Amino acid sequence: MAPTRTSRSREIERRTGSGYAMLAVGIALIAFAVFVFLSVPALGVRGVVFGILLAIAAALVLAGLYMLQPNEAAILLLFGEYQGTDRSEGLRWANPFFKKQKISLRAHNLASERLKVNDKRGNPIEIAAAIVWRVRDTAQASFDVEDYETYVKIQAEAAIRHLASNYAYDEGEDLHSGETTLRAGQDKVAAALAFELKARFEQAGIEVEDAKLTHLAYAAEIAQVMLRRQQAEAIIAARSKIVLGAVSMVEMALKGLSERDIVHLDDERRAAMVSNLLIVLCAESEVQPVINTGTLYP
Repeated sequence: MAPTRTSRSREIERRTGSGYAMLAVGIALIAFAVFVFLSVPALGVRGVVFGILLAIAAALVLAGLYMLQPNEAAILLLFGEYQGTDRSEGLRWANPFFKKQKISLRAHNLASERLKVNDKRGNPIEIAAAIVWRVRDTAQASFDVEDYETYVKIQAEAAIRHLASNYAYDEGEDLHSGETTLRAGQDKVAAALAFELKARFEQAGIEVEDAKLTHLAYAAEIAQVMLRRQQAEAIIAARSKIVLGAVSMVEMALKGLSERDIVHLDDERRAAMVSNLLIVLCAESEVQPVINTGTLYP
């Protein structure tokens, strides 16, 4: 026997009456009932019964009144059966036997805790995100999940953990050129997080308005090691640019000397000149010149 699958709920728009008109009706019924009770000696038993009926009618009319603020809705239930959702604002009136279950339509801001997870390379990192969400379908949020706010928190944490495992923290030799990382591609990462949250929140009738990372760092136990690695990579990249520039300058110097016929150098002295120029251009500290007071050639 195949397991039964619970169908998803769908919000039904329910139009309700103005509460101000029904409030006036209720007040009028109360006034009439008071008048009847005051006239009991003249009306007799029929007057008492009529007054009681008027009082009951007034109570039912007033019991149907409820108030909704902007960005607030009321889910209407009749003996447990969903009758629709009222998104109007102000003083409203509906069947007094309806249960009016209010639900907020305002945007909610969820700031996740700092989660300790492993990135794509397996390095432990700390990550946190801020998510702005709101209820899109009141029926799904109320009937398809037990507690939609708890559901959002759990699914958000799962999405953040899954996101971190799909990206490396920063660039490295093992990554393909142009591959997105958590650190360098925050716009793409935020878009991916929003897309995954949208899919996860769909069952609860929740829509995502914004999602972005608010904290990203290596875990404390490897932070110093990774910092030294980043510094080493930065030094290597800088030295590579320096060497490339120095080689270009040496090439220009040799070419200029040759074109202007200033000095003629054999291969050995050309190599010595290149070595000296590279030392001058690539040295980290200031080079001390050595003046040769002898002849150029032995």
